[in-house]
Amino acid sequence: MKPDWTADSAPSALPVSLDDRAWPSATGAFYHYAIYGITLRSQIQFSFEQASPLRKPDIDLRVAPPGFFRKATAGAILKQTPSGWYRYAEMPDRRSYLLWEGLFEFLIEADGRRVWCGWLGSTSLESLQVYLLGHALSFALVKQGFEPLHATAVVIEGEAVAFLGDSGFGKSTLAAAFLDAGHRLLTDDLLLSRPTAAGYDAFPGPPRVKLFPKVARRFLHSAASAVPMNEETEKLVLPVGADRHHRAAAPLRTIYVLAAPREVFRKQSIRLTRLSQREAFVELIRNTFNYLITDSARLQRQYAESLALVSRVPVKRISYPRVLATLPEVRDTIVADLASESPSATVDC
Repeated sequence: MKPDWTADSAPSALPVSLDDRAWPSATGAFYHYAIYGITLRSQIQFSFEQASPLRKPDIDLRVAPPGFFRKATAGAILKQTPSGWYRYAEMPDRRSYLLWEGLFEFLIEADGRRVWCGWLGSTSLESLQVYLLGHALSFALVKQGFEPLHATAVVIEGEAVAFLGDSGFGKSTLAAAFLDAGHRLLTDDLLLSRPTAAGYDAFPGPPRVKLFPKVARRFLHSAASAVPMNEETEKLVLPVGADRHHRAAAPLRTIYVLAAPREVFRKQSIRLTRLSQREAFVELIRNTFNYLITDSARLQRQYAESLALVSRVPVKRISYPRVLATLPEVRDTIVADLASESPSATVDC
């Protein structure tokens, strides 16, 4: 279903929200960005550096009023995600609708080339960026044939090291410990990689990281510039400066699967184990960033691409107590493991 205005015009009535940069200007200007190895043309101005304009970006981000979404989703049955964070609907025409009550709503076109954004009351630009450039964008990526992973990555000696795991497993917290030691963030929460002649390249995400206040104070030494992610959590969204963010693609060296917090004990040792390709494949499937698109074509592609990735990139499981004071030792263990020429099957520290 098409909107009531032409494709290249701004809506006539826009919400007054966030700040003056957040929504389209009266002139209908567009902003251009490059993240995850793709290009965006956006009616919304984000808080990070723009890229050079392109005539044919990979994805268009457009703002629409509430009436557009009500008309587009008429008769749609909304489902609750298992996490309970938001509701969604898959339309018969293969478009996807996402709703965060009181915050935002998004409509993703069937080909993933355009995402419509609607305001429902949030007052945080950083919060908008988290939902739009994470969950909403993941639908567009999958529809275009990409397979995003639920992972955070840092760059060590010019190579990307990814931490794979579900929400609450400590991916961002572990990354903060690496930033504290002078390493750079590549991406937080969503990881996109592509095959190369030598292996795989991992691509940078937005320059921000989501942390709890005590973690931000401990490893980034500040929470002053942070904003709450939403009213349901204490987690903060912190911008990452240019000196702490790696802006280019980096070779993907190793993926570390984080053991679930419930599986470890406060006083246990740090344990590192290399996974077989079969075990690694299961972890990649389990930790897809988008598990809601399940058509047969997507599942076949996900199966093939996960097999290809684990055949070329080592995947290891790391288990450690979730104690902040232990994280520097966890970081040192990973750095030592990367420096080791012969990957060990099991290392106890």
